[in-house]
Amino acid sequence: MSEMNNGENSTHPIHPHRRTYGLQTPGTKGVPGTKRYAMAIDLRKCIGCMSCVVACKTEFGVPLGVWRTWVKVADKGKYPHTKRVFMPRLCNHCDNPICVRNCPTQATYKHKDGFVLQRYNRCIGCRTCVVACPYNSRHLVPEKRTDMKLPTLVVDKCTFCIHRVKKGLAPACVQACVGGARVFGDLNDPDSEVSRLVAKEPVTVLKPELGTSPSVFYIGSDWEVMDEPHSYKNRTAQMKSEFNDFKRNHHGDAFADIVEGESTMYWVGKNMVDFLASIPQKASGVLGNLKKLIFG
Repeated sequence: MSEMNNGENSTHPIHPHRRTYGLQTPGTKGVPGTKRYAMAIDLRKCIGCMSCVVACKTEFGVPLGVWRTWVKVADKGKYPHTKRVFMPRLCNHCDNPICVRNCPTQATYKHKDGFVLQRYNRCIGCRTCVVACPYNSRHLVPEKRTDMKLPTLVVDKCTFCIHRVKKGLAPACVQACVGGARVFGDLNDPDSEVSRLVAKEPVTVLKPELGTSPSVFYIGSDWEVMDEPHSYKNRTAQMKSEFNDFKRNHHGDAFADIVEGESTMYWVGKNMVDFLASIPQKASGVLGNLKKLIFG
């Protein structure tokens, strides 16, 4: 039987039900002679100034309502013993990325130096990678953008600013961090600052139990803030408002978003009408099936 050769760390025989799509280069974690770019974020130094978010949006023209990097904000304790904590988030550029394995068009791929990247010309906007990503670090860019020369209706994400790194520059968010909380470099280089920091400090990663080997490490993390439900409930008013504006104005191929604080039935009905309008050739069939579902 022939052997699989799709770039994974595997030479297992092809199984009839085994997925072979997705361009997955071998992991470089601790492999001599290879690079593994990573980021360490010292939460003891993060002041929640959002400079990293602004720098990222400026560098890439990121639309309002979606983020390549964002900062979670949480208030802990009870008055008068309270504190506000911050936790920057971005793509984890996993050494074993789930998103790559699930992309049906090989639009998502893993670079040999550890970057997890997108090929916009191959992306069909199916959002399979968005669902697969356990870190909520991917988004679909809207149909209309300020600069219409940029990609639309494709999935986007943090790239660790590979275009800057290849020129010897730090990622935009790292350069903009006023507190020096973000440190970036080659984790496989024992002399790099990020390598020394990860070796010296007690670090944690998000969802280590998944086996993805994230390349974003946190120092001084708070597990409650790292918890997704807690983070969702404690979003800033600005982040909630921006996301609602995005959902109101995004009329691309997706009709499923519910605007928080407004009538759920209104948005369900509107999304259904918009969806049917986008597929007039199938509208009669959809309505027929809906009628059968309701009336039998």
